[in-house]
Amino acid sequence: MLSVESLVADCGLELVAGEAGAGRAIRWVHASELEDPTRFLSGGELLLTTGISLTDPAAQRAFVARLDEHGASGLGFATEIVHPSVPEAILSEASERGLPVFEVPYEKPFIEITEKAFARIVNEQHEALERASSVNARLERLVIEGRGLEAVVGEIALAVGGTAVVCDASGAERLRRNGARPPEAATLQALGEALGNAAGRPGGAASFDPALDGLEGRALAVPVPGRGAGPIGWLTVVSDMDGLGEFELMTARQAALVIGLELMRERVVRETERRLAGDLLADALAERLDGAEALGRLRPFGIGGRASVALFATENPSAAEPALEKAFAAEGVAALVATSEVGGSDEFLCALIDAAHEPIETVTAARRKLQAALGREVRAAASRPADVGSLRRAFHEARCALEATSFANGDAPEVASHRDLGAFTLLLALQDDEALRLYSDGLLDPIERTEGEYGGELLRSLEAFIENNGNWERAARSLYCHRHTLRYRIRKIEELTDRDLGRATDRIELWLALRARELVR
Repeated sequence: MLSVESLVADCGLELVAGEAGAGRAIRWVHASELEDPTRFLSGGELLLTTGISLTDPAAQRAFVARLDEHGASGLGFATEIVHPSVPEAILSEASERGLPVFEVPYEKPFIEITEKAFARIVNEQHEALERASSVNARLERLVIEGRGLEAVVGEIALAVGGTAVVCDASGAERLRRNGARPPEAATLQALGEALGNAAGRPGGAASFDPALDGLEGRALAVPVPGRGAGPIGWLTVVSDMDGLGEFELMTARQAALVIGLELMRERVVRETERRLAGDLLADALAERLDGAEALGRLRPFGIGGRASVALFATENPSAAEPALEKAFAAEGVAALVATSEVGGSDEFLCALIDAAHEPIETVTAARRKLQAALGREVRAAASRPADVGSLRRAFHEARCALEATSFANGDAPEVASHRDLGAFTLLLALQDDEALRLYSDGLLDPIERTEGEYGGELLRSLEAFIENNGNWERAARSLYCHRHTLRYRIRKIEELTDRDLGRATDRIELWLALRARELVR
């Protein structure tokens, strides 16, 4: 960093006032003879002048005051051209303000000072660029090697000599590596609020210096770019020193791009893992894997030869997967978590849990944490442990327990289980898949076969009508159709099956047929 003190020494000159500000950084050098040149300055400039317009002490004091208030780094005053020496008013005002002033004798042209300053500035910028490029290469290598966000943020903090904080787009802290002078907890909270507000500004987010206590001048918040228009997060660097230099500023801006790459890499890996977990879960529940293959593929998830199936009914199950994974992890339970549609059109958040864990207690604890994380009611059920090569029945046990308790009117257990199956016990106890298939097809095939593609809509209407206990309004709302449309469909079903849905026995027959079809799919 080029300071006024070092440039004056390089030029063989001496400060004559404002020694307290000798360490001020020089961003640029500018010469002017205007009485008020500040409208052409942006801060950090060293101003050179002969003082031709500064004819009286009042103007001289006002000149120094304007420079200082506008953030000038210093003043070089030429003598023996207009003024024989630096005016006393300038010396006095500069000393009071700590604005460094040096005298430029007649034989020292401004161009010599300017060239020395520009050479130093260019060399420092080149050096900073090389150092920043080296840091960027190390960060990119960490991403390529898959070392993770923690290693990347640690390298950033080390490079800038301070603290590095990564937040999401809302300002919530995700990861932080502290330096010797980390921000206070209250400052970090205020920083998160400032980042969340900045992300929503019109015209998009931009880098800014957080104007917070303890961070002024030594911090920079940089938006982390993603695939969309807005930032996917923020990188904030805080120097342990009193300010950020050119190297630290360049490093922060380049590092934000690397953070973006790492976050997108993590997202791709996470999405791939979830997709593979979902495929494995579907294969296991559909019993497309023999015992040995199922055991080999489930072992990396901490699941042995026997496992329980847990189901959670909630809105948008796929989005809730990370929260359930964290809930199990907090309990020290290894689990395979994915969204499943096995057994029907409804989606459930599903988990396979090793039989070493008591299913009801484990699922109860996970449900409470999941419900707290999502902020809404979550219904849950758990099966008894079963061999990992024959989990389909365990899934349907949990599925049926969940359905059997869905209309309990506040009397349902926190986690449904085989003890709550009721009439479902009859279906689950029947091990002959062919018998179940013959029974369900005998009643339901006339609906699908006669009506073609419309048969699926009739079956959904039948299920909704039975599940809502024959209430036309509720059933129609669940199907998003008019109750008259539903009445027409139910009449059609009665014609095709020769059953009367007003009779309890016929309704039970069709309900059993629908559940049996789920079990043999």
